Amino acid sequence: MKCFERLVLHHIKGYLPPTLDPHQFAYRANRSTEDAIAIALHAALSHLEHRESYVRMLFIDYSSAFNTIILAILVCKLSALGLDPLTCSWISDFLTNRPQKVKLGPHFSSTRTLSTGSPQGCVLSPLLYSLYTFDCSPTHPSNTIVKFADDTTVVGLISEGDESAYRDEILKLTSWCSDNNLALNITKTKEIILDFRKSRADPASLYINGDCVERVHTFRFLGTMISAGLSWTANTAAVVKKAQQRLHFLRVLRRNNVGEKLLVTFYRATIESLLTFCISVWFSQCTEAERKKLQGVVNTAQRITGCPLPSLKDIYISRCLSRAERITKDSSHPGFHLFDLMPSGRRYRSIRTRSSRFRDGFFPKAVSTLNTHMH
Repeated sequence: MKCFERLVLHHIKGYLPPTLDPHQFAYRANRSTEDAIAIALHAALSHLEHRESYVRMLFIDYSSAFNTIILAILVCKLSALGLDPLTCSWISDFLTNRPQKVKLGPHFSSTRTLSTGSPQGCVLSPLLYSLYTFDCSPTHPSNTIVKFADDTTVVGLISEGDESAYRDEILKLTSWCSDNNLALNITKTKEIILDFRKSRADPASLYINGDCVERVHTFRFLGTMISAGLSWTANTAAVVKKAQQRLHFLRVLRRNNVGEKLLVTFYRATIESLLTFCISVWFSQCTEAERKKLQGVVNTAQRITGCPLPSLKDIYISRCLSRAERITKDSSHPGFHLFDLMPSGRRYRSIRTRSSRFRDGFFPKAVSTLNTHMH
């Protein structure tokens, strides 16, 4: 069945324009959590360059998002996107009257028949959910809605204390969720305020359906810890702690005379992958002390394995360069327009920055790195 679903998946993608829902970053080629985080932070950092400005970031949590899809609404949206009636009928039949039961040890529950939602674990479910939410887009130019599957983030750019567009956006989003049978989990929905003004007062709390949204100082955003001060101290501490725990298993393998090649393979799979997750987004904004702590893990692993290992700085430059090159070749990428080739064709136009926090952001650094390596 999964093989057949892949055929249908390829068939559906053939109908979809590459510009469809540019801010949905999940399940698409040349899109990743790094792209989603970079776009959200770039919107915030570029806005914070202006005087009397601050940013409100709302991290929305849905309750069982995949399980609440209404089939009739989904089919209408697929038809509006141009899918042929036969494909829509097949999808409708695929999601209707699905028998389901639960196994616990040797015991089985009674069978229930479902016609709501899209089954998790199926090949088609992620794409169907993305198409179900493609029309969830901002109505005000000062707001950006970044989506990675069902993780939704609203970035509200506030100027001179006027929050009307942001609050109206939240009202419209709440109404859209109600119309599409998506339940907001207010308990897990959090908000961070990025405000670097010298004289500032706490903005009024945000309420959704009568419930106050909790305001936090740090939040795990798509696997990385971001803070209201836009420092990466919490993220670095969490990464170093996990990596040091995994060094124990590398030592155990070494004591059991595992070969160098396997030790390096284990390191790259379990430790380096952790240290370099979304590294192109946060490494350039880390302090020198934080970089030394991160590199210290690599140095320890190098002593254990007995093999030279690439430094995090080298990995960062390589990842930053490769990601920038991929974006410049993809005109549908939401960051494509930030790489503006100069008339000479030899360099990209630098992104103008006033503060170091914006200058060290992904896109300004990516443009700079790309220019350095251009022939």
